[in-house]
Amino acid sequence: MEKIDSLDKKILSILSKNARIPFKDVATECNVSRAAIHQRVQHLIEAGVIMGSGFDVNPKSLGYRTCTYVGITLERGSMYKDVVEFLQHIPEVVECHFTTGPYTMLVKLFARDNEQLMHLLNGRLQEIPGVMATETLISLEQSIKREIPVTVDE
Repeated sequence: MEKIDSLDKKILSILSKNARIPFKDVATECNVSRAAIHQRVQHLIEAGVIMGSGFDVNPKSLGYRTCTYVGITLERGSMYKDVVEFLQHIPEVVECHFTTGPYTMLVKLFARDNEQLMHLLNGRLQEIPGVMATETLISLEQSIKREIPVTVDE
């Protein structure tokens, strides 16, 4: 990955606080042209520094009231990629991590209610070949959600 200079960091800092801010406003804050901001942002996207853009949809607004983290223990860690292929077909699974510690994998999923959660656990996750055990942790409240801070060299 290429080196990120202080202007890139300033742009990232501004965009991480408000991804919808117009480039003209970013340009004003950075004392450069709008074209320079556009070029810098495009370069950051191409370099893989900025990963995606979009909206965060509130799952509750779509009827998903239960956020759950599931620790999955596999027969062998080498089965991870095969299990991920199965998980790709479960739309309620929104994150999947290969981890150290007591679980081979940690999955974040949303369920509409306890009945659907039970079906996802018993009828989907635990039926995946190689899954030996699952442990479910229900999130009662999300207190912090943010991007990693971008420190700007002054």
